[in-house]
Amino acid sequence: MSRTQRVGRKVMARSTREQARATADAILASAHELFSCRSYSSVSLEDIAGAAGVTRGALYHHFGSREGLFSRVHDDVQAAIAAAIDAATLDIDDPVEGLRVGSRVFLAASVSTDARQVLLLDAPSVLGWDRWRDSDAANSGRQLLSVLVELKAAGRLRSGEPEATSALLSGGMNELALWVAHSDDVPAALDRAQIALSSLVDGVIE
Repeated sequence: MSRTQRVGRKVMARSTREQARATADAILASAHELFSCRSYSSVSLEDIAGAAGVTRGALYHHFGSREGLFSRVHDDVQAAIAAAIDAATLDIDDPVEGLRVGSRVFLAASVSTDARQVLLLDAPSVLGWDRWRDSDAANSGRQLLSVLVELKAAGRLRSGEPEATSALLSGGMNELALWVAHSDDVPAALDRAQIALSSLVDGVIE
C-alpha cells in the first residue's frame, strides 16, 4: 500500500468517526429536548429519530434502546447539575458558605425545566431507585461529601461524621426536590423548599 493510500484511509477513518460522533450528538440533543418536556412513556424512538434527522437504526447503533438513551440523558443532566454547583462555588473558600450556596444551587437546578422531567419525574421509575442514587452519588453527592469533609477539618461540622451527614443532607435535598417537582406551583414550592433547606443545612454546622 502506498503512502498516499495509507493517508487516504486515515482521513476516511477520521471522517467516519467524526460523522458518528455528530450523529450521536444530534440524537442525544434531540432526546434531551424531548425527554425534558414530555414524559418518557410519550416519547418514542421515532420521535427522537425524526427530530435528529436519523434512522431508528442509528439510534439502536449508538444507544442500544430507548431506555439506554434515556439513561445517557439522565446521566448528562446529573453531570450538568454538578457542573452548575462547581461554577457557583468555584471562588468560595469558606466551606460553610460553599455548603450553603451549593445546596441552594442543587435544589434550583434539579427542579429547573431542563432537569425536572428527566431527573425527578421519570428517572426513578424508568431506571430504578438504585441507578438513580448511584448517579446522584457520583455527581452532586460527591461534591456534598467533599465539602462536609472540609467542614470537619475546620471543626465546623456539628456531628463530626461527614458520611452520615452527607446521607442526611442528600436524602433531605432529594426529597425536597421531588416534592417541588410534583407540586402544582413549582416556583412557589421552590421558594418554600429553599427556606426549609437553609434550616436543614444550618443545623449541621457549628
